[in-house]
Amino acid sequence: MEYSKLEVWVEARKLVNLLYDSSKLFPKEELFGLTNQMRRAAISIPSNIAEGCGRQTSKETIHFLHISRGSLYELETQFYLALDQKYIDANTFDIVLTQIQTCKKLLNGFINYYKKLI
Repeated sequence: MEYSKLEVWVEARKLVNLLYDSSKLFPKEELFGLTNQMRRAAISIPSNIAEGCGRQTSKETIHFLHISRGSLYELETQFYLALDQKYIDANTFDIVLTQIQTCKKLLNGFINYYKKLI
C-alpha cells in the first residue's frame, strides 16, 4: 500500500504544515519548549502512519496507527495550551482544530479497517 496516496496521510501532512505556519509566531523562549514539543508530536502523526503501512502484519500496522492517534491527541492538547497562552488567535485555533477533527475521523476509520483484517 502506497502511504503517500492515503487521504489520512495527506491530511496529517496538511496538519503538520498548519502547525509549522502557526508556531513561527510563538515567542522565542518557547523554541525549546512548547514549539519543539508540538512540532515533534505533529511530525509523529504522518510518520507513524507511513511506518505502519510499511509493516508486514495488520497487528503491527495498528500499533503504529495507535501511536499516530496518540500524537494527534497530544497535539490537540498543546494547541489548547497555545491558545490559553495567546500564542495563537481563536481563528487560527479553529482552523487547526477543524483539521485535527478531520485527521481523527480518517485515522479512526483506518484503524477500524485494519482491525477487520485481523
